[in-house]
Amino acid sequence: MAGIAALALFACVAQAFATEPSMQQAIDFVQGEVSVTTHRDHDDLLSAGLGLEGLKGPPAPFANPAQPTAQALRRRAIQTSWKGIADLGPLGGYGTIYGVVPDVPGREYQAFAKLPGAHQPHRVLVQVPDHFDQAHRCLVVTASSGSRGVYGAIALAGAWGLPRGCAVAYTDKGTGSGYFDYADDSGVALNGERAKRGTAMLEFEPAATKGEGIAFKHAHSGDNPEADWGRDVLQAAQFGLAMLDRAFPEQAPFTPQNTRIIATGLSNGGGAVLQAAGLDDQHMLAGVVALEPNVHTPNHGRALYDYTTEAATWLPCALTDARFASTPFARDAKSAQHAAWLARCASLHAQGVLKGGTPEQQAAEAYAYLRSTGWTDQAMATAASSTVLDLWRVIGAAYASAYLRRGANDMPCGYHYAAIVNGKPGVADEATRASWWADGSGIPPGNGIGLFGGVDESADPQLAGIACLRKLWTGHDADAQALHASVQALAVKLPRKDLPMWVLHGASDGLLPTAFTSEPYVAWLRAEGRQPLYWKLPHAQHFDAFLALPGFGDQHLPLLPYGYAALDRLWAHLFQQQPWPAELPTPAGTARGAGALQKSMLGL
Repeated sequence: MAGIAALALFACVAQAFATEPSMQQAIDFVQGEVSVTTHRDHDDLLSAGLGLEGLKGPPAPFANPAQPTAQALRRRAIQTSWKGIADLGPLGGYGTIYGVVPDVPGREYQAFAKLPGAHQPHRVLVQVPDHFDQAHRCLVVTASSGSRGVYGAIALAGAWGLPRGCAVAYTDKGTGSGYFDYADDSGVALNGERAKRGTAMLEFEPAATKGEGIAFKHAHSGDNPEADWGRDVLQAAQFGLAMLDRAFPEQAPFTPQNTRIIATGLSNGGGAVLQAAGLDDQHMLAGVVALEPNVHTPNHGRALYDYTTEAATWLPCALTDARFASTPFARDAKSAQHAAWLARCASLHAQGVLKGGTPEQQAAEAYAYLRSTGWTDQAMATAASSTVLDLWRVIGAAYASAYLRRGANDMPCGYHYAAIVNGKPGVADEATRASWWADGSGIPPGNGIGLFGGVDESADPQLAGIACLRKLWTGHDADAQALHASVQALAVKLPRKDLPMWVLHGASDGLLPTAFTSEPYVAWLRAEGRQPLYWKLPHAQHFDAFLALPGFGDQHLPLLPYGYAALDRLWAHLFQQQPWPAELPTPAGTARGAGALQKSMLGL
């Protein structure tokens, strides 16, 4: 949208809400304006006009990289979100075996919303298709996976809901890629463009300070946002109903009693909708489908921070064991051991943690240790991808800062984020900075931002910071106690008995292993008299997007088609009076192999 047109729309919206007190009261949590934009004629809701082939292609270009338009940023953000979640590779079968990306014209309503007591807002966005199904009033509510921006669940919630005629309400759940750069005191405005502090309301605006580097909302908001993910989802659902009132005033009011609200999400988004289910005292939600959820069950399973910092410490050594010799990513491009992983074995031996005198003995000890704490061979093998990509350390550093409510310049263990210039901390150029909102994943490093600090001059330089992060879990000082208190605040609550729920998780998930997340959650629900459906899916793992990588996709299946199937079943229950089963056999899928995915492989 052009700037003048956008301002005119904002003015219309402000006037509309000023003259409709009941609607204003319904969304009194909105901070500032509500943006209303129309998306038709080669700029639709689901793919921003790119279509499936465009989504698969190279990054949608910016005519002016230093100052991309809001429309160009939106297109690229949608494309990045699709590519970060779905397997769009030539062998993956998206668009032929499962999934569709039709042109879906409609409107978007977007705003910053704020929970009571929060320091920073979460971004909410509602997509209302022109062909909204008035006979089957449906609102899908979702939260971004990982720490992604507001479009971070479009490949799940949008791809399933919009073609069906549902409206879709998104929240970035207090995370997102609205990075703040102290170098020029700028952040991200509601339309995705960069703006200086004081010139516009920003997605994330940390307190003014003489600090430097990069700050981002998940790690530096001061809110421990993860504890509020369920409230964010429920607030997004409220916003969705209010925007449907505005979109179709002749059909208003839209309420949970006359509009079915389906909550779905994956990874952190899956955990968010399960949190929402436990907080849904008003019975807003009609059903929940959670994929590979990051869920923390009270007195069951293990906390993400616990097994993440454990993995950062031990997995590099354990994966040098001979049993992982043919595991994708567990060896370098020449099929040799990763030198840094062998150095980890040596470091743990030098500390007296591993007793064996040879690398083989040390690897076997590290492997046995992880087995003793609940890691399966399956989870460890798939976790080689996360280990080679350094995700464990990256997650640990960001989440420690979030749990301890630290700012960008006093993060735990000496870590900090800064723009990368010639491999060192520096100041980002305008084009790099302008692309962050569209291209960033919500937690750096990436897109010209690095994670610095937490290293020493040893042969295993990263272990110093990792050991510090681990001590925040195993130690007993004030910081460790504060971190544990923040983690306790994440515990999910019990949903109501009559809420249809379905949890789906890849049996090979190496980032959020089922033994620590879904399995204890489902067992707890059943012990408390609930009847969730649970599929522990053979050959599925955490990152569908990784399936396009050579060798990796051969051993796995995508998770998204099972999520779509579960949502189809929930739809049939809610709108076609199909019975909700007490149990349903898990599909017996078969690994894809070196060729293209075939429908029979899914076992659906």
